[in-house]
Amino acid sequence: MRCAVLDDYQAVALAMADWSGLDVTAYQEHFDDHDQLVDALKDKQIVVIMRERTPFPAALFQRLPELKLLVTSGMRNASIDLAAAAAHGVTVCGTASTSTPPAELTWALILGLARHLVTENTALRANGPWQSTVGIGLAGKTLGLAGFGKIGVQVARVGRAFGMNVIAWSTNLTADRTEPEGVQLVTKQELLSTSDVLSIHVVLSDRTRGLIGADDLALMKPSALLINTSRATIVDQDTLVDALRDNRIAGAGLDVFTQEPLPADDILRTLPNVLATPHLGYVTDNNYRTYFREAVQNIQAFLAGAPVPRVL
Repeated sequence: MRCAVLDDYQAVALAMADWSGLDVTAYQEHFDDHDQLVDALKDKQIVVIMRERTPFPAALFQRLPELKLLVTSGMRNASIDLAAAAAHGVTVCGTASTSTPPAELTWALILGLARHLVTENTALRANGPWQSTVGIGLAGKTLGLAGFGKIGVQVARVGRAFGMNVIAWSTNLTADRTEPEGVQLVTKQELLSTSDVLSIHVVLSDRTRGLIGADDLALMKPSALLINTSRATIVDQDTLVDALRDNRIAGAGLDVFTQEPLPADDILRTLPNVLATPHLGYVTDNNYRTYFREAVQNIQAFLAGAPVPRVL
C-alpha cells in the first residue's frame, strides 16, 4: 500500500522512524488548495498527518476512495470528521504525545515578552541601541492560568519557582486540585483582573470557544501579558487584535492561529507587542520520534491484519 506523510515541514519524518518496507512519500509543502491535496493523495491508501495541520472533513473522505488508514500524531484531532471516516471505512488512529513541550514553549513566550528579547536581539545584531527596553520582573507578579490540566500544572510549577503568585480558574476546577500545587483557585473575573500574565491551557470545545471575549479582555490590566499555546479561537481574535493595537494590554505571546499557516498579510505578523511562533508547542525531537515511530507501528499492525493500536 502507498503511504503519504503530510506537512513534514522540517523534512524529518523519514529520518525519525524506520519506514523500510513501506512505499512512503513525505510532503514538506502544505496543501492550501483542496484539489492539489486530493491529487497528491488520490492513489494513497495510508495517510499520516501532523495534528491539525491538514483538516480531514467529510468532503475530503468522499474524494479519496482509496484511503484505508489515517494516522494522526497525538490522540486528539478536532479537524478529523470521525463519523465520515467510519462511513467510508477508514480506520483512524493516533500516537502518544507528551505535554512537556507546550509547557516549555509557554515559558519561552512569557520570558521573551517580559524581557523584550526580540527587540533587544534585533538591535544587537543590527548594531542598534545598546539597551532600549526595560524588562518586566516576574518575581512577585501574578501568573493566572485558564485551565489546570497537565500543561497548566507544569506551567504553574515553573511560575512558583520564579517566585510568582499563581492563580487558576476553569469551569469545573476545584480547590482540591490547585491547593496541593500551591495555586489559589479564583473566579474567572478575579483571574482576568489580577493576572500580570494570563496563560491559556484549556482544550478547545463548544464550551471553550470564545471563552475570552471583549468583556473579559476589558478586565485585564493594561500592563498584562496574554499567552496562548492552546487554540486560537478560545480567545476572540478580533477583540484581541483591537486590544493589542490600542495597547489595552501590554502584549501577547501566541503559538496558535485561526488559520495556519498564518496568512502573509495577517496583522498579527506586524504588531510590535506580539511575540508569535508558528505552532511549535509540540515540535520537539522526542515528540517527533514518538509520533513517527508509533505511526509506523500502527501501519505495520494494519498491514498485518492485527488490531490497530490507539484507534480514535
